[in-house]
Amino acid sequence: MPIPRNLENFADGFSEPKKKLLYYLKIMQQAGLEELANVMKISRMAVHKHLALLQQRGLVEGIETRGHVGRPRMVYQLTNQSKTIFPKSYSAIASHALDFIERNMGKEAVEKVLRERQSELFDQYYTRLKDLDFDKKVKELARIRDEEGYIAESKKLKSDGKHILLEYNCPIIHIAEKHWEACSTETELFEKLLEAKIETTHRAAKGDLICKFAIKERKEGYL
Repeated sequence: MPIPRNLENFADGFSEPKKKLLYYLKIMQQAGLEELANVMKISRMAVHKHLALLQQRGLVEGIETRGHVGRPRMVYQLTNQSKTIFPKSYSAIASHALDFIERNMGKEAVEKVLRERQSELFDQYYTRLKDLDFDKKVKELARIRDEEGYIAESKKLKSDGKHILLEYNCPIIHIAEKHWEACSTETELFEKLLEAKIETTHRAAKGDLICKFAIKERKEGYL
């Protein structure tokens, strides 16, 4: 599984193996030496060496877990500090601008700005989704978000036919942590685009490792 082309330049200054480890841990969330060695196609010793250096940089941490039987197992995950090396879009400047708007014009003005931005995104996304059936719309939406640096994928559940949209990275995390309206307008955008009912079960801005959306088609259409 290669690093997506739109993320090839993330973590500048790191070697290719370390970039891959950071990327895989972003997707896998937690993984042991054996799992990482398999996906990296290198030895456990090599993985351990790269992990040790990433731990020294404060980007990776090891956690001891205990199953029902056997000895404790060490798994690895990214630290909060690792957020600094993944794509962040225009978040620093935009966050400062929204803070200024809120101080001088109030929360309603912030929401208005974000809704105008989502309206622009709707027009951009809609041109790629309009002629697709529902299943393909969800897949294409995930592809668009992935292109924008969200490291996104979609899955369809066999049990009830719902789709799950997963975003492993949040390029606007600094905005979303301060202005929750960025998250709520995003969900509304997805609902309108897909003509679907969406439940947001996980949010990176609230401390979760991912953003996760449960998507159910509205058979009667979006209202």
